[in-house]
Amino acid sequence: MARTMYAPLESDLLRTFLAVAETGNFTRAADGVGRTQSAVSMQIKRLEDILGEELFERGPRGVVLTGRGEQLVPYAQRIIGLLEEAAAAMRVKPLDGPVRIGIPEEYSQTVLPRALAAFSERHPAVEVTVRCDYTARQMAALEKDELDLAVVFDWHERAVGEVLLIDPTVWVTSLTHRLHERTPLPVAVYGNSQWCTEFAIRSLEQHGLDYRVAFTCDTSGGLKIAISSGLAIAALSRSNIPADCRELTADDGFPMVDSSRVVLRRNPYHSSPAVEGMAELIREAFRPMSLHLR
Repeated sequence: MARTMYAPLESDLLRTFLAVAETGNFTRAADGVGRTQSAVSMQIKRLEDILGEELFERGPRGVVLTGRGEQLVPYAQRIIGLLEEAAAAMRVKPLDGPVRIGIPEEYSQTVLPRALAAFSERHPAVEVTVRCDYTARQMAALEKDELDLAVVFDWHERAVGEVLLIDPTVWVTSLTHRLHERTPLPVAVYGNSQWCTEFAIRSLEQHGLDYRVAFTCDTSGGLKIAISSGLAIAALSRSNIPADCRELTADDGFPMVDSSRVVLRRNPYHSSPAVEGMAELIREAFRPMSLHLR
């Protein structure tokens, strides 16, 4: 059986279609795509002829999408988006060389995978080495020239670098277990942590909350297990609260622990195009989280 042959859809026609759909006006769409109004009208007519469907209903105040026009919008957006992504990728000069990056465990399953996946896709020749560790150790590694970039927490607003976001630390409890109502409070803390002493524990003491250390570990993952399983409450970054847990607020009688800045620090001795490229990807990866936490 012979197949019906259809004229191919052209990207320029889809770009113009989206411009008209977004503005609801041929004149404003023409300004957006850099064409005359008559050229835009001709392109829309040509697209409708190719598809055999009316895409817009014309009226005295502009145009609105028909049902078939609305159906075309997501397809056009995906096609144009993919073309723009391909063009951007081809314009980027491939990088090579090593990049050593340090990042807190709190973001090792969220921000880091997105950044590294995008970076490795764009620059497969770059050798990336990742180190998950505490802020103090990351800072020391930068000074020893063992890292090129490090994402660190800054509680005292002393760290020099680029602020990626403000991610407050808050007390967190399980939705199922109401441990925050117990006296003394069972708390989970980092072992041998100056931050826990200066901020988390002090915040309880300053508000007269009686507590006992019920769980000690070295990772935020361990703290989350303690909270979710009903062993203790713990202080976590607001962006790191598990789905089965919630923040304890002033209404519950709990203070915020700190308003720590998340800072991107650079090696003070040298850099490279690959390092700068990774820094840009880290920035992009944190941006959605920064907007969410505002």
